[in-house]
Amino acid sequence: MAAAGFATLANHFADRTVVTYDPRGSERSVKTDPASPSTPEQHADDLHRLIQALGAGPVDLFASSGGAVNALALVERHPEQVRILVAHEPPLLQTLPDRDAALAAARDIHDTYMRAGFGAGMAKFIALVQHKGQFPVIGWTDRRPIQRCSVCRRRTTARAQTCSWRRT
Repeated sequence: MAAAGFATLANHFADRTVVTYDPRGSERSVKTDPASPSTPEQHADDLHRLIQALGAGPVDLFASSGGAVNALALVERHPEQVRILVAHEPPLLQTLPDRDAALAAARDIHDTYMRAGFGAGMAKFIALVQHKGQFPVIGWTDRRPIQRCSVCRRRTTARAQTCSWRRT
């Protein structure tokens, strides 16, 4: 998430200097090759250089989701730069007992995004983060988010406003 998503949170810390930034390839941070992958190690190096440029270390750092993974990589590489880290909900699928199925679901989200764009990728992402319990070993990529018909409350895919029974 880019800096704009943390503006409200940052306003709660009037007693200190708060710096937010746009990670590599997000919002105002443009990558030379947008299709190239960005790794947590690259993001950690970016954070390291930012902290050095500000002359601000060691810092108290809040990071959420993928940013938390990047912050953990920063602590691994440059522990002297971080006094406190709050790593909020890092997506560490490798630590789950059903990691193979969870990683397959994450790869499917990425593949869907690359093939069909933001909306299709985001729909699968939302289904992934709302999933409860262990992931099935087979079949995740065939799943679509399920909703209820707004008229009759029967199950329908997320693409349909009303179920096929009601449309006839």
